[in-house]
Amino acid sequence: MLSKYVGRQTSSIENDITKTRNHSRQRGNIMRAVFGIDVSKASSEVAILVNGEKVHGYTISNDAIGFSQLLGDLKTVHKPEIIFEATGVYSRRLQAFLDEHGYAYTRLNPLEAKKQLDSLRVRKTDQIDAEKLAQSQFVLNRNPTYVQEEVYQNLRDLSHFYQNLTEDIVRAKNRLHKVLQVTFPELENILSTPSGEQYWNLVIAFPCKDFVLDLSKDELSESIRQSTSKRISDKRVAYLAEKLIALANQSYCAVKKNSPMLE
Repeated sequence: MLSKYVGRQTSSIENDITKTRNHSRQRGNIMRAVFGIDVSKASSEVAILVNGEKVHGYTISNDAIGFSQLLGDLKTVHKPEIIFEATGVYSRRLQAFLDEHGYAYTRLNPLEAKKQLDSLRVRKTDQIDAEKLAQSQFVLNRNPTYVQEEVYQNLRDLSHFYQNLTEDIVRAKNRLHKVLQVTFPELENILSTPSGEQYWNLVIAFPCKDFVLDLSKDELSESIRQSTSKRISDKRVAYLAEKLIALANQSYCAVKKNSPMLE
């Protein structure tokens, strides 16, 4: 059964589709139902056209409740054609829902959709986009989108996550470099390269020279030992302690020890 939308009763909406189906049979035509869906962040506009005639349009929320409403309408027709634009993360939930329920769909690249609809679009609104998507399907007869196996989507997600993580690391390194130029730029020379577990731990322990010079040599040596999970020789610890003290004596910190920049 069709759900209530925009104040119209289920029977009224279902009758619209039934009447169109009956007219199509009388003319010897096959009924063709197209669902145009314009997806935004929190909701989607749905336009239902049967044999080119709009029978209904409504808004659904992009959640289980909204998708359940859409599913009710999809079940009333045979082989519905579903058209929507790929809107990044926003359309992923709709796509997953359709996949789960075994519905084929045509997912359009936004640029491709814009080119196709430019000649049909009167003004830019979500409702018109949804309707025009459906209308254009009767003209363009787009094929359903090929749905790859889930493993390929998982690989794309992992690749995207890795890319984001790499970008976050680069931004964090750049921010740290800028802060150290104010507090303790010499610390970047404590190791052969300013990166890795031990370097980050030394930066945390000694954000400015005062944190070095306030410690005894034994305390400083112990902090250096704790800065790495690897085995480190006494000779290496002594070398780093001497170098750290020399760098601290050379440095001039532009902020006080209690500055928020050092937290």
